Amino acid sequence: MDTGVFQRLLVNAIEKGASDVHLQVGSPPLLRVRGELAEVKYHPLSPDETAAIVEEVLSKTYRSETLEQLSDLDLSYSLEGHGRFRVNIFRQRGTFSVVLRVIPIQVGAFKDLALPPVLEQIAGIRRGLVLVTGSTGNGKSTTLAAMINHINETRRTHIVTIEDPIEFLFKHKLSVISQREVGSDTPSFRRALQAALRQDPDIIFIGEMRDRDTLEVALKAAETGHVVFSALHTQDALKTLNHLIGFFPGSQEQQVRSRLADCLMAVISLRLLPWKGTHGRIPAVEILRTTRTIQECIRDASKTQAVTRYMEEGGDIYGMQTLDQHLLKLVKEGKVELEMAKIAASNPSSLERRVQPEE
Repeated sequence: MDTGVFQRLLVNAIEKGASDVHLQVGSPPLLRVRGELAEVKYHPLSPDETAAIVEEVLSKTYRSETLEQLSDLDLSYSLEGHGRFRVNIFRQRGTFSVVLRVIPIQVGAFKDLALPPVLEQIAGIRRGLVLVTGSTGNGKSTTLAAMINHINETRRTHIVTIEDPIEFLFKHKLSVISQREVGSDTPSFRRALQAALRQDPDIIFIGEMRDRDTLEVALKAAETGHVVFSALHTQDALKTLNHLIGFFPGSQEQQVRSRLADCLMAVISLRLLPWKGTHGRIPAVEILRTTRTIQECIRDASKTQAVTRYMEEGGDIYGMQTLDQHLLKLVKEGKVELEMAKIAASNPSSLERRVQPEE
């Protein structure tokens, strides 16, 4: 597969609304469309073809790695006039495989992305930690980009982004945005975060909350009056809290709980579902906002399980909702099939009962 064919494949992926492109030896190229993988009409790829694709991607970056040095690598690739791609290169059975995530050129607004209006309020906070969570391919990066773009259009701030690799590219509007890429601009998230605190930021965006060191510096930034946005691979708000606390040894649990109670402002959890009657997908969104009651639940381990109940009760005033509440709403509005909603739901049988009309 030469460069021209490779780039035409990527253009085709964008036109078909694919979220990912998979390139692996012994298989034709695959596109993930509406969550399902489908083959492209092309012959099975050879080791030389995937190696040539890796060389093409590397040639468009500042990375110094050679093919012989590579085992796995994250980086970005741009196709001028069409879009950008987050690329993961990895070896399997001695040959190269490549997975490319499609990144749109334009950052969507909350309404365009079918995200709840309360996200505009959350984007407007002036201090603290905001986390967007969900499994891979469920819209975390797109949602965070929409929040950063909203701030860029409405406030005069200095935003520092730290990513591995950089995904969405932002232009200065009301805000000034400094975008740093781990590997080419800085050696690590921790180093970039420590440096960011000396760069007069108002807002720091961390591409992913990967480990204890990153969380520690993020909490420090939030505690000193900055806003920190980041992503985490957890399914819902309750699992997110437990995961963050689990980064630290048990002897520090109470201290970490107190810090999170003071710093954590919101957790937004996402699952993308097929949009009934269209070729698109729609997000089911769980939203936790930190109230005094939620703070007490975070501080006290015996009360943490009650977070879900308070989210269910906090919709009218705070815009909170559980995933199942939003799934029910999407089904009743005719936007999502019941069977798809049940697959995503935390309690499928309860969801089904609530959908059925009362006799």
